Amino acid sequence: MKNNPEVNIIGGGLAGSEAAYFLATHGIKVNLYEMRPKVNTLAHSTSNFGELVCSNSLKSKRLDNACGLLKEEIKNLGSIMMEAASVSKIESGDSLDVDRELFAKYITEKIKSNENITIINEEVNELKEDEINIVCTGPLTSEKFLNYISTIVGQNTFSFFDASSPIIQKDSINMDKVFLKSRYDHGVGNYINCPMNKEEYEHFYNELIHAKKAMVHEFDTKYFEGCLPIEVIASRGIDTLRFGPLKPVGLENNGEQYYAVVQLRMDNLIGDLYNMVGFQTNLTYPEQKRVFRLIPGLENAKFIRYGLMHRNSYLYSPKILDDELRLKKNNNIYIAGQLSGVEGYVESAATGLLAGYYALMNIKGIEHRKLSFNSVLGALVNYITHTGINNFQPMNANFGIIYRGNKDPKELVINRALDAINKFKDQLKDINE
Repeated sequence: MKNNPEVNIIGGGLAGSEAAYFLATHGIKVNLYEMRPKVNTLAHSTSNFGELVCSNSLKSKRLDNACGLLKEEIKNLGSIMMEAASVSKIESGDSLDVDRELFAKYITEKIKSNENITIINEEVNELKEDEINIVCTGPLTSEKFLNYISTIVGQNTFSFFDASSPIIQKDSINMDKVFLKSRYDHGVGNYINCPMNKEEYEHFYNELIHAKKAMVHEFDTKYFEGCLPIEVIASRGIDTLRFGPLKPVGLENNGEQYYAVVQLRMDNLIGDLYNMVGFQTNLTYPEQKRVFRLIPGLENAKFIRYGLMHRNSYLYSPKILDDELRLKKNNNIYIAGQLSGVEGYVESAATGLLAGYYALMNIKGIEHRKLSFNSVLGALVNYITHTGINNFQPMNANFGIIYRGNKDPKELVINRALDAINKFKDQLKDINE
């Protein structure tokens, strides 16, 4: 391998942006391939790098939450996503929510201004297999490229269906029927809450479960349990929504308790757009407008984006990836992001960043230890590369994969995770100085 070879990164989402920016800031020339805007997807609406296509929330900020701890881990590793989040964050209690436009704009400007990154707006259907490639094409990878990867690894790809929530114009909300409050009064009250009594809820519920859905062509529709369409949750029983996305607990207002509450989360810093929390859906657009306007306060809601469903593809990673996210059949090819079998914005970005670390260490010939699975990121990669060999399912960050049956205090787990991250990062100390 020639000294300091160029690295090809396929895909400009969160994972690709992390890998590209990390390598470029460490002196590696990067060819970043992004097919947008020449070729668009069903979910993207811009050509920006790091676009958030579903929610604008990066989940909890708390270190005693697995995703919150993962964010702290990648912040320590130099994550561009965490930089972008710090300049685009929206105050929303314990959750790290961002203005999605400012967030992606920050990442895009950083990528475009780095002299070590060459941006190539082309669709990639096959790789230069004798060069280093980090594949970050995400859950919306084209069928042609998926077939190509399947041919290399000798395994079929898999998929499930994911959905996004509608976004509403604030000035169309009847503010006389709603109230501002964060659950349990955590942080400032930037959530708009639409309260329901029992009669209103039951009417909404009945219309929801009988509403017309958009056609899904695949016969075997599998959903990711962490992001179920609202109508699928409702189909499991009349009270499932009240114990899920519409739970009223912690949302009392002036001493009054409600039967159910729909929350709207601020979607941008200006505060003129709000998304419907937990309302990812596959209802047809006319049905979304009809049914969701039954919610108190949303009788005249103007939808600037309706919810939609799309197929998320992933690889059977335990059979095809090694500990460093490389194909076992070709160590020049790394797989990161949701295609690798992680699920979620932060998880996708984290694996892209980690692939960048491993690629740099291998390019520089640095003897290194793998990231310990005492960290959330290390445990997540251990899961996707070793767990569920015969029954693999995509995975979010959670403490179940890091505890592994022990009962250590949460504070000890947190400190051990951050210590593991620092020790891993310190292996690059010589080239960073």
